[in-house]
Amino acid sequence: MIDFKEMNSRYKTELLENVLPFWLGKSQDKEYGGYYTCLERDGKVYDTDKFIWLQGREVWLFSMLYNKVEKRREWLDCAIQGGEFLKKYGHDGDYNWYFSVTREGRPIIDPYNIFSYTFASMAFGQLSLATGNSEYAEIAKKTFDKILSKRDCPKGKWTKAHAGTRDLKDFALPMILCNLSLEIEPLLDKDFMDRTIGECIHEVMDVFLRPELGGIIVENVTKDGGLSDSFEGRLVNPGHDIEAMWFIMDLGVRLHRPDLIERAKETTLRMIDYGWDKEYGGIYYFLDRDGHPQQQLEWDQKLWWVHIETLISTLKGYKLTGDKRCLEWFEKVDEYVWSHFKDEKYPEWYGYLNRRGEVLLPLKGGKWKGCFHVPRGLYQVWKMLETFK
Repeated sequence: MIDFKEMNSRYKTELLENVLPFWLGKSQDKEYGGYYTCLERDGKVYDTDKFIWLQGREVWLFSMLYNKVEKRREWLDCAIQGGEFLKKYGHDGDYNWYFSVTREGRPIIDPYNIFSYTFASMAFGQLSLATGNSEYAEIAKKTFDKILSKRDCPKGKWTKAHAGTRDLKDFALPMILCNLSLEIEPLLDKDFMDRTIGECIHEVMDVFLRPELGGIIVENVTKDGGLSDSFEGRLVNPGHDIEAMWFIMDLGVRLHRPDLIERAKETTLRMIDYGWDKEYGGIYYFLDRDGHPQQQLEWDQKLWWVHIETLISTLKGYKLTGDKRCLEWFEKVDEYVWSHFKDEKYPEWYGYLNRRGEVLLPLKGGKWKGCFHVPRGLYQVWKMLETFK
């Protein structure tokens, strides 16, 4: 029998006494503003480049905690200083958000990555709620408009694909829009918001989710919604799919649609079973829908974010539907996460394991891992566990 009280205390304590103090103390650049994300196991900075999507994620995280957990001044100060750095240096003056900048804020990589935009919009949306600053709200809205204008070609002139040969659209953007639309809903017109949500749900649940493949989700489809027999077209990312399903569950709650929640819950269970490594445990990073060799050499690694998002989706599925299969998977993944990703000596969690569950990289942050999935997951699970007896 699961001890919800003990588990709730474990997640809350890990967030408030371990993970958040790590990022507050180690990541803030007190001289130039913004955050360091390239942090060694003990938190020592090993590279000072600043990646805009990770800057946005940290602004969002501390703004969200200030808004929803406690009005701690240190959380708000952390968010504001990061937001000011982003406002000054993160874009080209027209809210085209760079991928990375130097420590001082000079552009390194141009605005090719749509996730610089999505997390900037999320960041300024939450920061505007925390501060009441209308300028932050306007940045969030203008950036959201930019995102929608790029839906047909997210990378714009920086795309590497040759037009007209194999034109694909990927799952990542409609997936993240399901979450982003709820994040900045208070800032948007209701009719526009409802239309955008409807389009995103359709894309995720009726285009990328494929009944003819047994109900799995593929990462890329053709522009007209067909399957592509190519590396990209056969690619499955179980972590993306599982994460997307808790976004869909949240939309189901928002829209009062138990049918949508049920579909998302069933898809969550299906994708965990599909992606679970039956020999070593944990969830694969990438798979090929036809079982062919993957082009990604890291396909069998076990990544932090995949498993943390699975904790959220399974517990949310159980909370909303009472399906005990969700709780069984939650317990199984909980055991794997705490025995493999938690560092018993230093704060924050490991990010990269090999297939056998051994630590590949001892870093706590880098180009892709920052202050986001671990604290967001701990927060989400803690708050759901509080509701159980």
